[in-house]
Amino acid sequence: MVNIGVIGYGYWGPNLVRNFAEIPNAQVTKVSDFKPELLAKAQARYPSIQVTTDCQDIFKDPKIDAVAIATPVSTHFDLALAALQAGKHVLVEKPMTASSEQAKRLIEEAEKRNLVLMVDHTFVYTGAVRKMHDLIASNQLGDIYYYDSVRVNLGLFQHDVNVIWDLAVHDLSIMNYVLPSQPYAVSATGVSHVPGEPENIAYLTCFFESNLIAHFHVNWLAPVKVRRTLIGGSQRMIVFDDLEPSEKLKIYDKGITVNGSSESVYQMLIGYRTGDMWSPKLDVTEALRTEGLHFIECITQGSRPITDGEAGLQTVKILEAATQSMKQRGRLIELNLTEVAA
Repeated sequence: MVNIGVIGYGYWGPNLVRNFAEIPNAQVTKVSDFKPELLAKAQARYPSIQVTTDCQDIFKDPKIDAVAIATPVSTHFDLALAALQAGKHVLVEKPMTASSEQAKRLIEEAEKRNLVLMVDHTFVYTGAVRKMHDLIASNQLGDIYYYDSVRVNLGLFQHDVNVIWDLAVHDLSIMNYVLPSQPYAVSATGVSHVPGEPENIAYLTCFFESNLIAHFHVNWLAPVKVRRTLIGGSQRMIVFDDLEPSEKLKIYDKGITVNGSSESVYQMLIGYRTGDMWSPKLDVTEALRTEGLHFIECITQGSRPITDGEAGLQTVKILEAATQSMKQRGRLIELNLTEVAA
């Protein structure tokens, strides 16, 4: 049995507690939050769980094997490092840390102590995203041409991070999981419409060594909620709409063919191929449950998580570069992903 301590019982913490409470071979033994009223809610729903306003009680508890952290990103590094140094396995909410240097430090600490360090990139564990990964890995889309994502809604405004760190982190983690290669450079533009607050609308582009290009539109000021991703390949194309109650994933047998001599543009003929569309059956298990099961399996079997520290670092590097690019009006920022690849 893996005993888990959860730090943070605000927005995401209750979901972590609920899922770990229902997972075989796992149990939540202690919850920490600095707000007593939130702890009262946790205790009312789970009477057997101990609560505390001091997270040190979790770190010092020898019965606790793992710690799940659901707090603001600015606190992730200190809490995760303290947990690792206390000999606990760690599941930390996205984004992993506020900087790549902090992420590398956590990776080093986890490896030194032979502990599991896993990042809560929840969307990677959805049935739709796992299906997209399998389709691309089995080359059913052919050569990937583009990855285009829109994630917009009205609010919730964050005061400690900009809209890229809040919303685009989801899509970057999906992109890094489903695509076979990593971007070498980033360009981003964004603005803030609230004085003194971070950017609330942004456009981010990732460039790859091949002709693949990825684009992300994130916005806290949209009148409608949109969660849609398009992936175009030489053989097939995918539309992933996370707000669809059913048929979240649609595969289109559409594309183009180029006929004629490549030496002269005037002799080229572009043909359009239009075939069937189908929606595959997806695993409907809650993503957080799948992720929780994976976390427990990695702890008990000593395996490496899909969304490990390296995946978290990879995403943070892109977020850092995007923020730097925004400050310089979209200047291209090259990424150094050698540490990640290694």
